[in-house]
Amino acid sequence: MQLDPDRLFPVEPRTRDLARGLYESVKALPILSPHGHTDPRWFAENTPFEDPARLFVTPDHYVFRMLHSQGVALESLGVPRADGGPVESDGRTIWRRFAAHYHLFRGTPSRLWLDHAFHEVFGWSGRLSADTADAAYDHIADCLSQDAFRPRALFERFNIEVIATTESPLDDLRWHAMIRDSGWSGRVITAYRPDPVVDPEFEGFADNVARLGDLTGEDTATWTGYLNAHRIRRRFFQSFGATSTDHGHPTARTEDLSQEAAAKLFDRALRGQLDADGADAFRGQMLTEMARMSLDDGLVLQIHPGSVRNHAADIFARFGRDKGFDIPRRTDYVGALKPLLNAVGNDPRLTVILFMLDETTVSRELAPLAGAYAALRLGPPWWFFDSPEGMWRFRAAATETAGFYNTVGFNDDTRAFCSIPARHDVARRVDCAYLATLVASGRLAADEAFEVATDLTYRLAKEAYRL
Repeated sequence: MQLDPDRLFPVEPRTRDLARGLYESVKALPILSPHGHTDPRWFAENTPFEDPARLFVTPDHYVFRMLHSQGVALESLGVPRADGGPVESDGRTIWRRFAAHYHLFRGTPSRLWLDHAFHEVFGWSGRLSADTADAAYDHIADCLSQDAFRPRALFERFNIEVIATTESPLDDLRWHAMIRDSGWSGRVITAYRPDPVVDPEFEGFADNVARLGDLTGEDTATWTGYLNAHRIRRRFFQSFGATSTDHGHPTARTEDLSQEAAAKLFDRALRGQLDADGADAFRGQMLTEMARMSLDDGLVLQIHPGSVRNHAADIFARFGRDKGFDIPRRTDYVGALKPLLNAVGNDPRLTVILFMLDETTVSRELAPLAGAYAALRLGPPWWFFDSPEGMWRFRAAATETAGFYNTVGFNDDTRAFCSIPARHDVARRVDCAYLATLVASGRLAADEAFEVATDLTYRLAKEAYRL
């Protein structure tokens, strides 16, 4: 198996040549990964990854959700059960099941990422199948036993300038402390993800808020103490490099209630007295509160709305969160964001980065909003749309109204460490292909295209995330 050097470039020769030239100018730029879900423990302890299956299969819901859709039980792939019950523990057996079903990934972005990792990271040139499973496993396992494939070495080899992990306010950030105290030069920062203590529908919400109080010495049974506790933890996260907060809400709803009304809503949330609409209202109020805190401490506000989390009740009960059953939904932005944007959206000190899982809204709602409000920027295609086609559609839909400079470049949003260089490579190739098309059709000068390619690859993310 060989990776096509012209993959994702236009077929027409002149435009393909333009795309090649643009790509050559950006392919070696450092990787900025300002929003992701890799485990900081990897970089803190720097121990070898256990085996190929636990690197590529067991932790990656992009992989195991596809296999599950074809009848492969999650237990047979080693996915841990919530009750600690038995699951397959033999890495080679898991890998063989994965390899036997590798054809399921044909034409998907996961196939692009996996093939890139096998070929470029591990130097394995075969094509994965049931027949080649053991050969691939042995080759990758041998690589993982070498110091050159430990997490810190791969971080440096991938040319990562900075990577952000994502932690709850209740996290003690011990792994970040270990990284800092180790003297290693790799820049691994955290991001403040307050969902467990701002979402009344999150399991254990009231207990989580009480723990927040214990950590900060604030009376989080009161609205004022609760807000002060957030401010304290945000400063703590900033001491470990945080430049952003991140909010994964079911909708994009925001509110701008009076402090008296917000306090009453909070009290009802603690007592478990909110219905679904009330819980959504509280989450919406907290987005506006977090935006106001960002005016004080400079943290960038990221909003990831529009996912119906844990759609399969039985999977959630048996395996917990993040097991491949978060499904996109229709999302309103124009009405939902108006309270927050009317309150602080034209303050240039604030940066709000908005992501979508409803493509129909990009040209109709998101690009017009980002093309007007000073604080608002559009994040790259996320999750189900982190694909060549999704990236191309996003550029075409967003650029006509928001331009390039009301977007923030690319971030990979992944738990799968070895997919990071592949995902950034795909984004660079697609952006260069899109820019080449603009040049070939007379809508952009060639020298401008080279500048935009660098901006989309590096500068916009660095500026937007204050890195």
